[in-house]
Amino acid sequence: MQVLKPVISGFTPDDAEDSDTLQLLRALGRPATPEAIDAMSPWRFSDPLSPDMAAARESRAIEFDDLVSFCKSSIDAHDGMTLIEGVGGIMVPLTQTHTVLDWVSALEIPTVLVVGSYLGTLSHTLTAVETMRARGVRVAGVVISESDEQPVPLSETAETIIRFLPGVRVYTVPRSSTAPPDVSDLVELCRSA
Repeated sequence: MQVLKPVISGFTPDDAEDSDTLQLLRALGRPATPEAIDAMSPWRFSDPLSPDMAAARESRAIEFDDLVSFCKSSIDAHDGMTLIEGVGGIMVPLTQTHTVLDWVSALEIPTVLVVGSYLGTLSHTLTAVETMRARGVRVAGVVISESDEQPVPLSETAETIIRFLPGVRVYTVPRSSTAPPDVSDLVELCRSA
């Protein structure tokens, strides 16, 4: 499996150990060499802001077509499955004119939406899925990662999301869990798409 985190904000070399990029490399059992970091996350910004703002603070910009081309080329060059982790929410600005939704839509690949279980997640999750579907993005599944604080048990949040999103696979990840959920059916669904 190939994993990419093409855009990351809040990445500083001094604090890189806690970054998503290094956590992904560790999970894959790969060394965190400068080359591996560059290959996984070529667009890195130090301020923990939306990518457009973080890039502007460094007098840089993300070229949207280059980002899409990087992802598509990486997918084409790899025989197995490629997992691409986004950045922020589906409507987070990447550039002055493009959002994460534009990026996901341009890639034309199945998408897994990861959400929390905090107060407000039902509206945020259903709105995100509706917005993605309106743009032709195929939502293969929703993963609910348990939040620190939540108004109801994780299972109730999942049951409500399932009720409003028939046909979408929903998975839960309890906060205390050290083992990932079994998403083998979701992986197969994405492979067959």
